[in-house]
Amino acid sequence: MAIILGIESSCDETSASICIDGTICSNVIATQAVHAKFGGVVPELASRAHQQNIIPAVAQAISDAKIHKNDIDAVAFTRGPGLLGSLLVGTAFAKSFALARNIPLIEVNHMQAHILAHFIDDPKPSFPFLCLTVSGGHTQIVLVKDYFDMELLGQTIDDAAGEAFDKTAKILNLPYPGGPLVDKYAQLGNPTAFQLPEPQIPGLNFSFSGLKTAILYMVQKHEKENPNFLAEHMNDVCASVQQRIVSILLNKLKKAAKETGVKDIAIAGGVSANSGLRASLLAMGEKYKWNVFIPKFEYCTDNAAMIAVAGYQKFLVQDFVGQDIAPLARWHV
Repeated sequence: MAIILGIESSCDETSASICIDGTICSNVIATQAVHAKFGGVVPELASRAHQQNIIPAVAQAISDAKIHKNDIDAVAFTRGPGLLGSLLVGTAFAKSFALARNIPLIEVNHMQAHILAHFIDDPKPSFPFLCLTVSGGHTQIVLVKDYFDMELLGQTIDDAAGEAFDKTAKILNLPYPGGPLVDKYAQLGNPTAFQLPEPQIPGLNFSFSGLKTAILYMVQKHEKENPNFLAEHMNDVCASVQQRIVSILLNKLKKAAKETGVKDIAIAGGVSANSGLRASLLAMGEKYKWNVFIPKFEYCTDNAAMIAVAGYQKFLVQDFVGQDIAPLARWHV
């Protein structure tokens, strides 16, 4: 039996999880409300909050799994990518915990872990599969050949899809975090009410900076004509924005599926919790006879369960690191 403690601290959520023989037995997430008044994550405040939250989160995860800390066989932690100060807290804790108990230390790539979240519950995709990984900081299409054999087929050349949602929310004067609110209002609006451009980027790469500018100009234009524009058309604006972001993502995914011939299609990352993306992917999967895999909501956003599952797979092949390991703010799949 292998018991893995997973630690996630890449951004503003402190999370700890216990995985026993590939099964998640606990997944504790401590959120940080301190960033709301600033309209975004403040790195220094995030790292301080991780210091406050990490010991209680780990203690709760161990308690929820009904094990003792001395039962743990290895510690898996997010080495990167992410905010360096936040990563330092998780890395330091993981190293200390492993050193104190003389157990192995396992580094995990945060983006790979989002993909491997699909191996927490059934049904699980078969290798090879395509995964569209979308979050506040990343937008990627990855060909997953094995647990840690992944080929990056395309990525954003500027801003991420999640950032496009959050920046749109700022333009619309919605509170942070705004992405889920755009999704909420979009469900009540007309997605064809306002026409927004789709960037013509060659290959499988993405771009969202131009779209953000188009959204800003569109709102400014209508507000000049009608000061109450947003109050009267919030649902339709959000629906139109969401429809365009989703179409950009899925058109590239469709192209990747056609080029590779792969029929198992998955999504991962925080934006995979978006209702419009989930519904549109399911519809596209039905149309093109894909096997579509969408993780549970709790495994879409940053969480330690995905770190623990990734760590378990590395534990099986004895892929460990030493105490000289350091976090990486940037780390490609």
